[in-house]
Amino acid sequence: MVQTKPKSSRTHSSASKTNNNNEETKSFTETPIHFEHDDVPPLITSYNDRIRPLLDAIDKLRNLKVMKEGIQLPTIVVVGDQSSGKSSVLESLAGISLPRGQGICTRVPLIMRLQHHSNKDPQLSLEYMNKVLQTDESTVSDAINSATQEIAGNAKGISNTPITLVVKKNGVPDLTMVDLPGITRVPVHGQPENIYEQIRDIIMEYITPEESIILNVLSATVDFTTCESIMMSQSVDKLGKRTLAVVTKADKAPEGLLEKVANDDVSIGLGYVCVRNRIGEETYEEARVEEARLFRSHPLLSRIDESIVGIPVLAQRLVYIQAYIISKCLPNIVEQINAKLNANVAELNSMPKNLSSVAEATAVFMQIMGSAKESLRKILIRGEYDEYPDDLGMHCTARLAEMLNRFSDELQSMKTVEENNAAFLTEEVQVLEEAKGIGLPNFLPRGGFLTILQRKVKGISGNPVDFVEKVWLYVENVVVKVLMHHCNNYPQLQSSTKRAANNLIIKMKDQSVKRVVEIVEMEKLADYTCHPEYMLVWTDLMTCQDQFMKVIENEAEKSIITIKGYGEVEVGHLRKYKHLAQQALDMKFRMTAYWKIVLRRLVDSLALHMLFTIQNLVNRELEFEIVEELMGPYGGGIERMLEESPSVATKRERLNKSIKLLKESKDVVSKIMDRIALTE
Repeated sequence: MVQTKPKSSRTHSSASKTNNNNEETKSFTETPIHFEHDDVPPLITSYNDRIRPLLDAIDKLRNLKVMKEGIQLPTIVVVGDQSSGKSSVLESLAGISLPRGQGICTRVPLIMRLQHHSNKDPQLSLEYMNKVLQTDESTVSDAINSATQEIAGNAKGISNTPITLVVKKNGVPDLTMVDLPGITRVPVHGQPENIYEQIRDIIMEYITPEESIILNVLSATVDFTTCESIMMSQSVDKLGKRTLAVVTKADKAPEGLLEKVANDDVSIGLGYVCVRNRIGEETYEEARVEEARLFRSHPLLSRIDESIVGIPVLAQRLVYIQAYIISKCLPNIVEQINAKLNANVAELNSMPKNLSSVAEATAVFMQIMGSAKESLRKILIRGEYDEYPDDLGMHCTARLAEMLNRFSDELQSMKTVEENNAAFLTEEVQVLEEAKGIGLPNFLPRGGFLTILQRKVKGISGNPVDFVEKVWLYVENVVVKVLMHHCNNYPQLQSSTKRAANNLIIKMKDQSVKRVVEIVEMEKLADYTCHPEYMLVWTDLMTCQDQFMKVIENEAEKSIITIKGYGEVEVGHLRKYKHLAQQALDMKFRMTAYWKIVLRRLVDSLALHMLFTIQNLVNRELEFEIVEELMGPYGGGIERMLEESPSVATKRERLNKSIKLLKESKDVVSKIMDRIALTE
């Protein structure tokens, strides 16, 4: 049996550097590696029984596929350029032969679970694609190849579907590692053109999480700074705090190796371990003997400190690092599992329950209608928007008020051609000319006034209709959005509910348009108001009458006059209508005073009408229309609610599976946390 003995004569700065880099990981336990009796192989540490429960817990979580829930697990990820010696390192740690050959041997992620046990007979198994295949040391390589071909095909392509290799063997360290395809840039015959990109994406997926420890396998024969695996690991771990480097083929390029690991030009925070690859038909025991002899007696390699050479040291280092990262991450894993479990349970509870009878469906439908109507009352009638605090479009009373104000402003700002100051009173004079007859002079004919009124009303008659249609379009969008939200758990209701809402609003819009047209037509028929503002405005405007008539009658006067509300106007063209000018001015000012009232009356009437019809929509019409549609020939009846939609059924199944997985995961971590608490 090979025993590692201290070599006090071999010291180097690289050893102290490595010790400093690993201060954090070694703080997990200060128990030194030692061997108690001859039947314990040199790769077994005395503290495996303390680490094994931690590793078992993580392996159980990995087997449960808890990572599919977005929960990252501590993982040692083995990466390296093609032909860097990855397979040799893993074989030495596991004591078994892995697939070898030209090109990429590892075409899928290989999760290696090494477990020491006292039985002299090894137990090996492969787990992949929901299968478990028992194998042995002589056939494991072929079994891995067969499983790889089943997953990734017979060609040379790769896949991200993993294979798990469980090795229970006396003497192996308790480790779980993920071996990834070797990095290659140039595709060979049979490989896809984007082979590099595919491999890179798989590697980045595994090494990016902060919980991953990167075991970077480097060949002593190459410049470390040019290694593709180093570039990838540095992209996610710039300071190298979670990167450990294994330098293989030390016997092939001993010159300058000491300087490479001492200078650390590529920032390997967890340090280096230099190893010798097994050669030819050497047994693993013989390889370890030769490795120890090489680093003890080689004139260059013997200068490298013994704390960073050899497979046994690598095994010890990995076990320490693994134990530390698991103990460090475990509390956060517990927190993530609990948070995800609580979120999924809450989401499942918010889903509709499976309805088993028409009575249950009817009760749920009534509840949906009640809650939808209450939401619509709040946002369309009462002006409460706590259900949609950030959606300004659903603050309906405010939006309706804005629409009404814009409508009012548009009416007030509309001007006809006749209101141009350059043609001041021209329309009124023309109307009076056509309305004259046998009668008293200076008598204002009502027919003339009505003629001008009708023209003005006709000029704005399209605006109220447009306004009503815009309001109902807005209301329709709001109503449908609210109904769809409340029916969200029952998609089978949504089509009938939406169709009913659309049909109802079309009917109510048509009724509103008819009502508005009636209001507009009424304004054409009569000139009536009891509002005192009419006389006040008219009287105020008529104060300029004397000045106006003075300019009209005296052609020596300037023909421009300032009139309140109109500014400076040209009146010279009216001197030839002296006999009608005063009547025309009177008619103009009466129309001005009355038109303000007409416009306000239109706005007020439309506001009251819309409030009334929207209230009827919510309180009376909507539920009746939806029930009628649902029970009609195309609605399918209330029984449709008994049919769970595929999307809801799929979501329910997914949540139930996730909750089951997370509960099992919670049990796993709870047991290990209890065990840790008892040993502290």
